[in-house]
Amino acid sequence: MTTASTRLPEGRYGRSADERADRKLKVIGSVLGAALLVLIGWFAYHYVAGNKISVEIYTFDTSAQSVKVHLRGDKDAGVDGYCTVRSQAENGAEVGRADFRFAAGTTDIDKIVTLRTTSRGTTAELLGCHVG
Repeated sequence: MTTASTRLPEGRYGRSADERADRKLKVIGSVLGAALLVLIGWFAYHYVAGNKISVEIYTFDTSAQSVKVHLRGDKDAGVDGYCTVRSQAENGAEVGRADFRFAAGTTDIDKIVTLRTTSRGTTAELLGCHVG
């Protein structure tokens, strides 16, 4: 004796409800995945391209009451900006901090700035540059 199959014949009655639901989930997942990729790409572009000022400390020279810092770098034309520089004493205490502004008309930055300190500084550290 053979047992009768409870499955419907394939292709005779169209797609089952499970197949339709699977297709909808695949479409929704694809759309959400594409939107996520676009969002990640947008954030990545603005993270990389958003830094309009790129400056580094080239050299520095310390004295009893100040630190002379030679800053070099570049920035986009038409952008005002500033860089924050600090100095620390030998024991790690901060002895000076200042913001140095750059005019909108310059694109190449090659500037020696003087950071006044409360005591002898042993370091010069660029904390960051910002547009504005």
